[in-house]
Amino acid sequence: MLFFPVRTGSLESFCRYCCLGIGPEVADLIWIKPASGVRIQNVHHAQRFLKGADRIAGECSGRRDGCEAGAEEKDADALFAGPAKPGVDRVTIKTGESELGAVRLRSEGKPQQGTVALPHAGRFFEVRFESIGGLGAHAAGQVLATAAVIRMGLNGAHFSSYGSEKKGSLVRSFVRLGPTDRPIRTSAPVETPDAIVVFHAALLRNPATLAGLIKDGTFIYNAPPGPVPVELAALPRTARVIRVDALGIAMQENSRPNAVLLGTLAGAFPFLDADQILEALSEEFAGKHPEAVASNERAFRRGATDFEKLEGVGRAKGDLPVARAEPVWGYETQPVGGIIPEPGNMVWNDLSASRTGWLPVLDREKCIHCGLCDLVCPDYCLTWGDGEDGGKFERELMGVDYRYCKGCLRCVESCPTGALTKETETAGLADRLRVPLFPDLIP
Repeated sequence: MLFFPVRTGSLESFCRYCCLGIGPEVADLIWIKPASGVRIQNVHHAQRFLKGADRIAGECSGRRDGCEAGAEEKDADALFAGPAKPGVDRVTIKTGESELGAVRLRSEGKPQQGTVALPHAGRFFEVRFESIGGLGAHAAGQVLATAAVIRMGLNGAHFSSYGSEKKGSLVRSFVRLGPTDRPIRTSAPVETPDAIVVFHAALLRNPATLAGLIKDGTFIYNAPPGPVPVELAALPRTARVIRVDALGIAMQENSRPNAVLLGTLAGAFPFLDADQILEALSEEFAGKHPEAVASNERAFRRGATDFEKLEGVGRAKGDLPVARAEPVWGYETQPVGGIIPEPGNMVWNDLSASRTGWLPVLDREKCIHCGLCDLVCPDYCLTWGDGEDGGKFERELMGVDYRYCKGCLRCVESCPTGALTKETETAGLADRLRVPLFPDLIP
């Protein structure tokens, strides 16, 4: 039995780095997670002890490479009530004022072998989540990778790419899975995915969303029933296309779209054990948001069944080409410092994809045009105009430009008269009620 206490921020971090550095020769492992600490950055220090060891003596230190030798020796089996049997044990350990979480992976002294057969034996199974910040794509990738590594006996890696703005900015989350005997030694973005999961239909307008999908890949996107977007004609004709109303299901079950889409992904690929993914999803939220566990389970279950396969959508032949972003400027072509070559470019932003099923609706009959909503709006989406000649108000709130509205609903919370209300966003509602901020530029 191996006892490996590390100072790390999350179980997912540990799994990722162990898969990159330790390999299948590790038979039995205990992982200890303190309540706080630094994340493992290098497992090579730990690897020197793991091979052939019955236990590891060590105590958490401030070093970024894990544990230092020479500290107090601890018996791993003493942490658990019974002898090791194949599977996974979890316990909570009280040490003074600290609380540690322990995980024991066991194989009765034999190397861990994956019990899950991947669709393609000769390569990794790769998933790319395309999303907008705030919809839960990063959490979905963490849950999927954790379930695959800890519960399904696979090697796995996960990381995400997003901007500093977080909510409203483009997010891509990458998951790469492989058999236990094949270490994953790359953290490059997933460019040729087996599956692409799109969290918002507005992202379909970006050609990079579809880029790299292999000819026999699976494309899952979040949208209510209705006409198929014309952008999907660019998909391979042999690709499988799945549509699920993740947002609608999430609203009905008081959950999030990521729980629904994880269920759909598991339903589309039987080798992904739905029960194991659901258990990992429940553990992800059980600590901080236990009230969300039941609703997430309902959303996940519905996502695994309540989807539709679309036939005859794609028109392209073969694999789609990879999209790699090239720098706009180099050292020879960059403009002189201090120059803004595209002034006013925020006008062209479209933040409507950030909304998660709700939007503010204005009743001008109740509005007293006090401006409190404008003070709390983070995205400058409220449209003001001149009041009537001789009227009571010099400036009046005309409406909302939903192109720039993320649906944060702070305006609704601050409205003293109830003129702004929270309404369910149905198809076409935002377009009907929108009052343009810049009608001369974007009607």
